Parts: sequence; structure tokens; C-alpha cells
Amino acid sequence: MATDKDFVAYLLELFAPAGRASSRRMFGGTGIYVDGLFCAIEWDGRLFLKVDDATRADFAGAGCAPFVYEGPDGPLEMSYWSVPESALDSAEDMAPWLRRAMEAAGRKAAKKKPAKKAAAKKKPRRA
Repeated sequence: MATDKDFVAYLLELFAPAGRASSRRMFGGTGIYVDGLFCAIEWDGRLFLKVDDATRADFAGAGCAPFVYEGPDGPLEMSYWSVPESALDSAEDMAPWLRRAMEAAGRKAAKKKPAKKAAAKKKPRRA
């Protein structure tokens, strides 16, 4: 899929009030970060925000849908969901949805850190 560079630039503008927004090409689309948190995916001109168990119901209740791609063994649902169309109208309209995505991304990042520290402690020390 081709990345829509103009749309990505617009998303970075929408996300800017929440923190330092940046993007990186990945998996045929674009990963979008805010303050270093991977919180969104642009895929084929569509935006998907990070969700988790604490936020998924909010997105589902607003009529949003999960990002699904065709894997080698069939369709795979990712933990990124579309946003209501109205969220794309302004940074103010995007703010509550992006806040949820950043919170979900933060919780995921927090879960990874203890595992990395534990693994580092188990490495044998050199004499």
C-alpha cells in the first residue's frame, strides 16, 4: 500500500498539541509517534489509533473498527482501531481519541520495561 504523505503531514499537525509528533515508514504504511510513544498507524490513507483492554470499548462504542491485515494464516486483527470521522476535523476533536491511544501505548511500554530489566539482570557478569 502507498503511504499518503499529505495525510501523514496532516496527522502530525493534528497530533502536535499532544506532544512531539513524528512518523516512520513501516509495514507498507506509516507509524506515528507522540513523545516517543508508538500510538498510531497510517495505512492506505486511513488512521488507526492504539487501543488496549481499557480503551477498546470506547472505540467500538463510537462505531470504529480494528485494523485487520491478511497474514500468512488468514486475517490478523491488530490493537489499532479507526477513529470517528469527526476526530479528523481538528486537533480539538482528535484530542480525546489521541489521549486514549497515548495512554494505551504508555501502558504497553510500561509492561515491556520490567521484562527488559529482568533480562538484563540475568545476564552473567564478566570477571
